[in-house]
Amino acid sequence: MAERKKKEKEVPKQHQARQPGLETEMTPPPDSTVEDYKGSDKLTSKVAIVTGGDSGIGRAVAIAFAKEGADIVVTYLNEHGDANKTKKEIEQCGRQCILMSGDVGQENFCFEIVAKAVAIFGHIEIVVNNAAEQHVRESIAEIDSAQLEKTFRTNIFSMFYMVKAALPHLKKGARIINTTSVTAYKGSPHLLDYSATKGAIVAFTRSLSLQLSDRKINVNAVAPGPIWTPLIPSTFSPGKVADFGKNVPMKRPGQPDEVAPCYVFLASRDSSYMSGQVLHPNGGNVVNG
Repeated sequence: MAERKKKEKEVPKQHQARQPGLETEMTPPPDSTVEDYKGSDKLTSKVAIVTGGDSGIGRAVAIAFAKEGADIVVTYLNEHGDANKTKKEIEQCGRQCILMSGDVGQENFCFEIVAKAVAIFGHIEIVVNNAAEQHVRESIAEIDSAQLEKTFRTNIFSMFYMVKAALPHLKKGARIINTTSVTAYKGSPHLLDYSATKGAIVAFTRSLSLQLSDRKINVNAVAPGPIWTPLIPSTFSPGKVADFGKNVPMKRPGQPDEVAPCYVFLASRDSSYMSGQVLHPNGGNVVNG
């Protein structure tokens, strides 16, 4: 009961006028790590790349991986304060963290990420494609070509680029984990282009898993529901933010640290017989997955 009450935090009206949003400006701040989470060496000596790892789900995943023994390369756009806090928390777990700032929607940056990871650590075992953006529009007529391309570049082109860059360095047993969304299954009338990218990620995950099966590389995805991350106050109006997550069966938004264990599972040997699958931490929504 105490844990449930901890997660049922009241979210007041708020809005951030910039994207990406900043975790340091959120009230209340998201839960990035379960305080009593004890790692069990599931990822000892492995190296993971986590895109969008400065805050939100990406930060929680990076910290959980570090607690399990992995060194982390965190990529982010320009949220330097959030990124440095993530780095500090990873290093407090006794692991190394490399920060790289740039746009994963650009192919050359993705190759730079992988090149630096290999130069510093010598190997890569896990790629988490997590970076994303979204913009509310009431009508398809309001989505101009610039927004459409930018959303697709950030949300799905980046996954093609990261996998292309990392694949020569991934060996048998490597893991690729992609962040999709409940909107891929339920749709969202106000996030049309975002939802379309998330549907594409599901198809990408399934198809890539088949392509890499002979190489013994597992490819899976996570489809979070309403999770309290900087994307929310930077996307929605203050009133929408205050009501965020209350329409799911659990009647509250989830916290990033409630999603991160899905990624630990998919990154570890525990998921050795799973590929092409999607996990659904979404507050109780039943979807066809």
